[in-house]
Amino acid sequence: MWKPEHRVAADRRGLRYPSDLTDAEWALIEPLIPPARRGGRRRSVNMRAVLDAIFYVLWTGCQWQALPKDLPPKSTAHSYFILLDREGALERIHHALYVAAREQAGRDASPTAAIIDSQSGKAAPKGGSALDPQGYDAGKKVKGRKRHILVDTLGLLLNVAVHPADVQDRDGVALVLDQRTRRQFPFIDRVFADGGYQGPKAAAAAAQTGSWRIEVVKRRDGATGFEVVPKRWIVERTFAWISRCRRLTRDFERHARTVAAFVRLAMIRIMLRRLVRPTHSA
Repeated sequence: MWKPEHRVAADRRGLRYPSDLTDAEWALIEPLIPPARRGGRRRSVNMRAVLDAIFYVLWTGCQWQALPKDLPPKSTAHSYFILLDREGALERIHHALYVAAREQAGRDASPTAAIIDSQSGKAAPKGGSALDPQGYDAGKKVKGRKRHILVDTLGLLLNVAVHPADVQDRDGVALVLDQRTRRQFPFIDRVFADGGYQGPKAAAAAAQTGSWRIEVVKRRDGATGFEVVPKRWIVERTFAWISRCRRLTRDFERHARTVAAFVRLAMIRIMLRRLVRPTHSA
């Protein structure tokens, strides 16, 4: 059970908006913000306010133009969101917080097992572009894109890939089990998955990353209705975590890369809150 100090740490009623960073969260993320480029004028933007605006869009799902007047304008917040993503800063921030969250939980920085799954996101009426098309998932009856994620046994994100919803899981697995992920997490040897990842194509995609192998976890024979399946429930819980952010309840984005960036931001938000709250053993 939570102690009173845990509830105080989780209480956000003293903030301007529930999505705002607390002082403790800002202290963790401030050193990870890249400095302004050399050769230009000094940065005059308040980066904490910019991040508050980005997290406000993520949490509420509002349009960039609908940001409240006491937050930075759309032109500033959106420009920095794109800049942080394109320069790889979001990935670096996410990885640094991931390592800290693993260590806080008493785990090694690099996991040895992972779980993979996908989620089809329903498209907004005018979403998509010629470069990032959408598709129709006939199984889920959803038109949009799939968010393919790889998580560890704590449910923390290792990698995310976004592609049209008509791409089968066994075909999209190569996008999330890429060489960069292998280099970043070299000690993974097993990837748990559902029956959609059976077959030689998915196995070959996993083998290309090194010694990884896909282990299919099936439901019990004769099981009907809802059932908690070992290992697979972890990645489903992660999807539930990121779906609390209203920007990710549907696919509002024109580009697939923007969806992936918002997924990473959602996990950054989760890990920040986890890192600043007292441990249950305290």
